Amino acid sequence: MTKEVPSPELPQNPAPDNAVPDHVAEAPIAYVAAGGAAMPAPHPVENKPVEDKPARARKAKASAEPRPRPDARQVMKEELTATLRDDAADPVKPSMSAREQVLATVAKLPGLPGVYRYFDANQNVLYVGKARNLKNRVSSYFQKNLSSPRIAMMVSQIAHLETTVTHSEAEALILENNLIKALKPRYNILFRDDKSYPYLKITGGDFPRMAYYRGALDKKNQYFGPFPSAWAVKESIQILQKVFMLRTCEDSVYANRTRPCLLHQIGRCSGPCVNLIDKDEYKVDVENAAKFLRGRQTEVMEDLQQKMQGFAEKLMFEQAAGVRNQIQSLSRVLHQQSMETTGDADVDVIAVVVQGGRACVNLAMVRGGRHLGDRAYFPTQVGEALTEGSIECEVLAAFLVQHYTDKFVPNCLILNIEFDQPELMMALTEQCGHRINLIFQPQGQRRQWLELAQKGAEISLARLLSEQGSQQSRTRALAEALSLDALDLETLRIECFDISHTAGEATQASCVVFHHHAMQNSEYRRYNINGITPGDDYAAMRQVLMRRYEKVAGGEGVMPDVVLVDGGKGQVEMARQVFSELGLDIGLIVGVAKGEGRRVGLETLIFADGRTAQELGKESAALMLVALIRDEAHRFAITGMRAKRAKARQASRLEEIEGIGAKRRQRLLARFGGLRGVIDASVEDLCSVEGISTALAEEIYRQLH
Repeated sequence: MTKEVPSPELPQNPAPDNAVPDHVAEAPIAYVAAGGAAMPAPHPVENKPVEDKPARARKAKASAEPRPRPDARQVMKEELTATLRDDAADPVKPSMSAREQVLATVAKLPGLPGVYRYFDANQNVLYVGKARNLKNRVSSYFQKNLSSPRIAMMVSQIAHLETTVTHSEAEALILENNLIKALKPRYNILFRDDKSYPYLKITGGDFPRMAYYRGALDKKNQYFGPFPSAWAVKESIQILQKVFMLRTCEDSVYANRTRPCLLHQIGRCSGPCVNLIDKDEYKVDVENAAKFLRGRQTEVMEDLQQKMQGFAEKLMFEQAAGVRNQIQSLSRVLHQQSMETTGDADVDVIAVVVQGGRACVNLAMVRGGRHLGDRAYFPTQVGEALTEGSIECEVLAAFLVQHYTDKFVPNCLILNIEFDQPELMMALTEQCGHRINLIFQPQGQRRQWLELAQKGAEISLARLLSEQGSQQSRTRALAEALSLDALDLETLRIECFDISHTAGEATQASCVVFHHHAMQNSEYRRYNINGITPGDDYAAMRQVLMRRYEKVAGGEGVMPDVVLVDGGKGQVEMARQVFSELGLDIGLIVGVAKGEGRRVGLETLIFADGRTAQELGKESAALMLVALIRDEAHRFAITGMRAKRAKARQASRLEEIEGIGAKRRQRLLARFGGLRGVIDASVEDLCSVEGISTALAEEIYRQLH
């Protein structure tokens, strides 16, 4: 039997925003308790003249009037600013112990919704949470008997706490999500902040176009989605092209067409660019496409059948045949959609699987009754997360908070586990503005969706665990080859450098980072190499290593455990000189020399501290990892070099002339039809351009000849 749990209903007539208890009527928007300090005064004390009673009465009357509720994001910004200001103005008093300060702070917390943050003695954030009642929620952490050993471990490390009061639990939900993504607390389950989901956009105007779209939504266009992948959007666009023949060309191309394009010839576009279809007929096709995307396929079929019958009655058999072809195409599409159902418009299917200390959340999207595919998420810090109940419920709660606070929430969520957190669902309901139904035991088509999502989560998690095992084995093999046995493999950090240029032009150096058994793209760096003889790779390597590690030698930045240099003895010797000048350990330097004929598998490791060179062999797992890092450094360097070279070659010679800005350059190129025309122009011709004086014209002529 299907079990549906609707989200709590929102109150029909909510109280005004200023309707708070009398004892907190004067409390500021953002209350921050930092370091156990006493609660700050509602208003800072200033040397102001004492107001008379009538003035105070007028002020109280004005404050009692309802004020407009500020934007949630602006409120959060003001609250965080107030947090930093109050922390600096009210430091921790050294006379009290940290524990006593924390307990004193907890005793003074208000019973209002908000967000709390726990910190250890080194100011590292431990946990971020939200609460409908800050006093009750935070106080529960400091009871004598805690239900979870993880919670007890975390509480024992709390040196101070900070809280931020919000207007509602929904605002607390948004603020909690933003703080978790920014601070990455140790005891929170973290989901990667992925890029936005793609949409299918239908523009406005007389002849709208459909397009793939990512970004902010507006009211000028129609948006359908979100879709789990770009492939799902493109597949939907192809379906609409076959059935409704809507245009996909850019407006600039559409406005300048003089004859139909290839899409019209193959039956994918009705040719509005050359008036092969009138505005009203095209509008009907757009409306039918929108209905199809909203899951109203049956209604579209009925409209097309009526349209075909109307053409037939008027003896317009060619038009009737065209509509018949549309019906046939739509029928084939609906027949091919084995996942199609007419009962559901927008549904998200969420399956959570936990195994081997890792978790997978598989999200399958159903839009307009069509199953659009799924996407797997792998949260981190699952092993250290606070869990009073099952770990699956904690993972699901973290996913709902971090995924749906800034994304579309459908009316129906199908889950593979029973989930009972009414406060969270109430906050999500208030945030999205509509009811959210949770289904735990679906039947029929919904059950098939959930089974597929569950199977997908299990397969994705098994693949992740196997990949992690192979990654750890490769890291262990490299550590053994480099005699790094005493090192913690989880913290092993490798930085690799490579130089790239084209005959000395556009020289760039790359630095890529391997950490936690994976390449860390966010820590990659490129360095523009200047002031050297073109083509001098040794000087380029010296410059990039000096720029990278001179700050580390001065106590700033992170020093890696291994420094890989793509090159032979010459590059290794240059790296040794740099490290010796900076006082760093030369034993960290390892050169990767290419083998005979640059064949993969014949690389040799060269050490700067005099150790014997090593040939790991083709089957070595360590060599596989070294080759992976080396090739990534080469790829990152060469892509940067090509971009720099292309930019330099595309730059106009006019940009090098002093006094020629963007506007004057544009006028010159437009007047003479390009740079070649400017070069061929005389001084008198140059003076005829607006903004070009005689002196400047003579300078242009001199620079170009």
